[in-house]
Amino acid sequence: MSRVEVCSKEEGFEGSFYGARVLRQVGPKSYEVEYSNLFTEDESSHLIETVSGSELRPRPPGPPLWTRFCVGDTVDALHNDGWWVGRLTARRGVDYFVYFETTSEMIAYPVYRLRTHRDWVSGMWVSSKRKAELESLNSKLGSKKKRSF
Repeated sequence: MSRVEVCSKEEGFEGSFYGARVLRQVGPKSYEVEYSNLFTEDESSHLIETVSGSELRPRPPGPPLWTRFCVGDTVDALHNDGWWVGRLTARRGVDYFVYFETTSEMIAYPVYRLRTHRDWVSGMWVSSKRKAELESLNSKLGSKKKRSF
């Protein structure tokens, strides 16, 4: 059983990722997953649902032993049992302030609830900065050669 993250496409949760494990493949491009931190309405068991393969990605690698964050970094913040993408806007004491474009909110987090944001691109993990470089290169190549990510 593979450990994965599921990208929510539910309204209000778009772009957030939730830890899960694949229980089985149920169709050519769909999988049954059991969430790590989401539960059934009566909270008696972990939530199990069928999702499209396009909503799955492997879990990102763990953070380096000493992760340093800087204002302006794109990070994932653990919020409401899922990982949400935001931008680090300030640090005060032990709190890091993260701004979320999707909700226009700024929320303070301790460092242990943050991780460096990475994207799963062509079968490998890349930083947001590297993804932007690859997309820029792709657009410069234009009609010469198209690359998909």
